[in-house]
Amino acid sequence: MATGPSYRVPFRRRKEGKTDYRSRRALVLSRLPRLVVRRTSNHIIVQIVKAEVAGDKVVVSAHSRELAKTYGWQGNCRNVPAAYLTGLLCGFKAMVHGVKKAVLDIGLHSPSRGARVFAALKGVLDAGVTVPHSENMLPDETRISGKHIADYGSQLSSNPEIYQQKFSKHLSRGLRPEQLSEHFSLIKEKITSSFKEKEGT
Repeated sequence: MATGPSYRVPFRRRKEGKTDYRSRRALVLSRLPRLVVRRTSNHIIVQIVKAEVAGDKVVVSAHSRELAKTYGWQGNCRNVPAAYLTGLLCGFKAMVHGVKKAVLDIGLHSPSRGARVFAALKGVLDAGVTVPHSENMLPDETRISGKHIADYGSQLSSNPEIYQQKFSKHLSRGLRPEQLSEHFSLIKEKITSSFKEKEGT
């Protein structure tokens, strides 16, 4: 272990790979709520978080399992289309709670063009929340809708064994991967309509 007057012991959460304090300080100084996007082994979580003296306060949260339970999503809950839909859901929830601006917090992840974190960001933007961003980092519409997955499924359909292996989760839920883009559009419309109805009541 390094010693001496110039050595600093890192904060615990930095040592654990959980928090970049320099980045966190800049986000807090923006005085805007943070748009936090996190991944688990099976899901995407998108939250609007406010920094307070007592600690962070989650204003709204959306979990990709809500897509299946509430809106009938049959696809994978961790891919690009699911990230977009979870972001869209969080964005609409944020608007309902009066959150119209936020700043993106990707934690310790390195920004990668078209990544799921930016698919979630695109969903939040489409819901009406303003978040500073670079358009170049957002995935295109074909990836957001899952067309690349549908095309891959079409290619593998001639080999039933590999097809079943690669898309077992989709198939177990009653969705052929070739139909993913159409299914995505249906779920997107369901989410949008559910919040439009709330606005009208």
